[in-house]
Amino acid sequence: MIDKLTMQHRILIATVLSFAFFAAYDYFFIPKSTPQTTAQTQQSADKSAPEVQEVKPVEDNSAFSSPKETLDSKEVLATVLAEHFEIKIDRLGRITKYYLNDARFTNEDGSRLQLVDASLSPKPLEVRFKDTALNNEAFSNDYTVSSSQIELNGNSKKLTLTQTLKDVTLTKEITFHPNGNYDVQISLSKPAEYFVSPGFRPNAVVDGFTFHGVLVKEADDTITVIKDEDAKGSERFIDSPLIAAVDRYYATLFYDFEGGFDVVVSADKNQNPILFVKGKQNMGFSGYIGPKDHKGLSQIDPRLTDTIEYGWFTFIAKPLFLLLSYIHSLVGNWGWAIVIMTILIRLILYPLTYKGMVSMNKLKELSPKIKELQAKYKGEPQKLNAHMMELYKKHGANPMGGCLPILLQIPIFFAIYRVLSNAIELKAAPWILWVKDLAAMDPYFILPILMGVTMFLHQRITPTNFTDPMQEKIMKFLPLIFTFFFVTFPAGLTLYWFVNNLFSIAQQYYVNSIFAKKKEAQKGKKEAEK
Repeated sequence: MIDKLTMQHRILIATVLSFAFFAAYDYFFIPKSTPQTTAQTQQSADKSAPEVQEVKPVEDNSAFSSPKETLDSKEVLATVLAEHFEIKIDRLGRITKYYLNDARFTNEDGSRLQLVDASLSPKPLEVRFKDTALNNEAFSNDYTVSSSQIELNGNSKKLTLTQTLKDVTLTKEITFHPNGNYDVQISLSKPAEYFVSPGFRPNAVVDGFTFHGVLVKEADDTITVIKDEDAKGSERFIDSPLIAAVDRYYATLFYDFEGGFDVVVSADKNQNPILFVKGKQNMGFSGYIGPKDHKGLSQIDPRLTDTIEYGWFTFIAKPLFLLLSYIHSLVGNWGWAIVIMTILIRLILYPLTYKGMVSMNKLKELSPKIKELQAKYKGEPQKLNAHMMELYKKHGANPMGGCLPILLQIPIFFAIYRVLSNAIELKAAPWILWVKDLAAMDPYFILPILMGVTMFLHQRITPTNFTDPMQEKIMKFLPLIFTFFFVTFPAGLTLYWFVNNLFSIAQQYYVNSIFAKKKEAQKGKKEAEK
């Protein structure tokens, strides 16, 4: 009923929704230690296949897939050295190590980030044959390589891997490019059914809220995502031009925008999705391992940016990221780009938020009359509704006016949240003085405290008409509660909220001053009439 949807209820509903979201964020999103895969889980992962009954690796491949595996120098057939990365290829022709050399991707201890987890299978470019005997033979015989080490030095270079089996010879010609992408030509001396994988997703950032799993772009350009622990093991896609296994910031992927892939998504013991592409006697495609950096992916092929997954609000998030990226290209700093983007969004939304604030002030003015009606027509809800609607109409007040702007802004907020939490561009990106990494929490808690203070100030000047003392107490504690949760949030997201609060304060102060002047004018008019 409309009369029950008072201002404090609207505010409380929006607050509860926000609080629930942030509580979930704090519980799920904060990075946890990388999970250790048990031997049993790893064995299951190694045995996962496009069709479990058809594709099986060797029964005992612990020499290269033990969860405690250390890559012995004898296991490494070739090393690819480049300015931004280093690749190691093992005796089974798989990419078994992929190091990022750039300083912004280092681990907390200063070591290089490694994107291919030795404890997880399959590895990138791993081949599995349908025939069990042939597959067992393939996992027991080493490849030969054209060169044990190649250095790209800004140029593309080719590496040839050959595996000679009893009845078939498999050849992989891999051309590595300086940007982290590569081209592959796989050929068999005679027909044999097999599958090849881009590998298990990178396992660099572990959290429970951002997307982890696989992404498949289908022939009609729709995108299907399968999260970890959600794989059924029977999904199949025909003529897919792009497949990717991803975590929050990184991806390993295959793409063929001309012919597409026959894709099978298998599942390991934990129902994590595993990508496989059905092979041909002679086939060519391209791949990439590395950060989901929008600019870097665009330079390889703009269509690869589809691997940056924003969830339900992608249609809003993508344009917002492009706006943020454009502003960054002008100012050269991601922190100031966030500030400017926030200002622009507030300006665009100004008419909407202004109407909401005006409506809230009008409802506050009508609060005494509403209470009179509630007392007069207590126990007569129909009459109360009719008189309240008449009161609203007479004074041009909208009982939904304060709630609708909040509801319409929620998709924008979530889109911004997804942009700022998924943009690897913010990793190790400084803002001012103490903020050295916009993707990490503020080390001195300055931004969360400023956010809490501005939220408190905004609350103090926002019109309210609480009738329930408990609701009023809850509202008073919200700035403190939000500050507590924002302590662990990425500095970039906290910066956005802080700047947003500043504009809310300025806007609310402006609206309040208009109503104050209006009251003074009405008061002066009444005094003049006496």
